[in-house]
Amino acid sequence: MLRIAIATCAELPQLYPDDLLLAQALQDLGAQAPPMVWTDESVDWSSFDAVLVRSTWDYSLNRDGFLAWIRAVDSVSLIMNPPGVHEWSTDKHYLVDLEAAGVAITPTTFVEPGTELTLWQAGISGEFVVKPAISAGSRDAIRFAAGDLSTAQRHVDFLIGQGRSVMVQPYLHAVDSVGETALIYLDGDYSHAIRKGAMLTVSGGAVAGLFAEEQIEERTASAAEREVGDRALSVVPSNEPLLYARVDLIPDATGVPLVSELELSEPSLFFEQGGDAAERMARSVISRVEKSHLRAESGVRS
Repeated sequence: MLRIAIATCAELPQLYPDDLLLAQALQDLGAQAPPMVWTDESVDWSSFDAVLVRSTWDYSLNRDGFLAWIRAVDSVSLIMNPPGVHEWSTDKHYLVDLEAAGVAITPTTFVEPGTELTLWQAGISGEFVVKPAISAGSRDAIRFAAGDLSTAQRHVDFLIGQGRSVMVQPYLHAVDSVGETALIYLDGDYSHAIRKGAMLTVSGGAVAGLFAEEQIEERTASAAEREVGDRALSVVPSNEPLLYARVDLIPDATGVPLVSELELSEPSLFFEQGGDAAERMARSVISRVEKSHLRAESGVRS
C-alpha cells in the first residue's frame, strides 16, 4: 500500500477541509494519506512514498527553514511540487520574471531592505496595497486610501525593519465588483476556476491569524483569462508539468486580466468547486508515484 503524506501546518494538524477531499480520494484509490505537520521533527519522511505540500501556510514565517525542509524531504522521498518550484514561487519577486516574459501583472514596485525608496518617490496615486514579498494568506497586507502615504510608509518601514522585501501595488477596484479569478491547473492541465471576493478594506489593518477569510464561488474562466494563465505557467522553471498550480487574476480598469499571484507551493485548490478534481489529482499522484518507483527499479537494475 502506498503511503502518501499530506503536509500541513501545526495550526491545521487534521488538514484544511479542502484537503480532506483529496485525502479521501487517495484513500479510495487504496493509498494511505495521513496529515503530517511539516515542522514536526519526529516525522520520518523517508517512510513515505511521496509527500504532498498542501496547507503549510505558516512557511512565510520561516521560509529558509521551509525550503531546507523541502530539500531534505526531496532527498528521501518524492515531493510535489519539485523543490525548485517551491523556491521560485514562495518569493513574489517572481513577478519580475513574469513581466520580463511579457505576462501582464499587477503593476508592482519592490522596496528592498537597505534602500532609501519612499512611497513619495514611487509615485503612488489612488488607493494602494502594501505587503511583504514573502507572505501567505494576505498576512501583513494592508490597503491604504489615496494619499495616506505617511501611514503606509510606517508599515513599509516596519516590514523593512524586519529585513523583509516590500511590494507596493495599486489597488485594482475591479476586485470589488468583478472579483478575483483563480485558475486551477492539475497535472499540467487547466481544471476549473473560482471567484474570490475582495478581502482587504481601506485602513482595515493587517490580517490577523493564519489567513484571510475568502468568499468563494464557482466561475467560468474567460478565454483571455485562460490565455494569461497558460502564459504565466510557461515561465515557471520546471522541466515537467506541475502536479498542481493556481493563477490568480484581477482585471485592470480596461478589463485586461493581470496576474496578481502564482500559487505553486501550498495553494487552496478549491476541490469542492471542481467537480471530480480531487479524484483526478489523486489519480495523478498515484501515477507519478508509480512512475517514480519504476524509474528507481530501472536504475537499480542498470
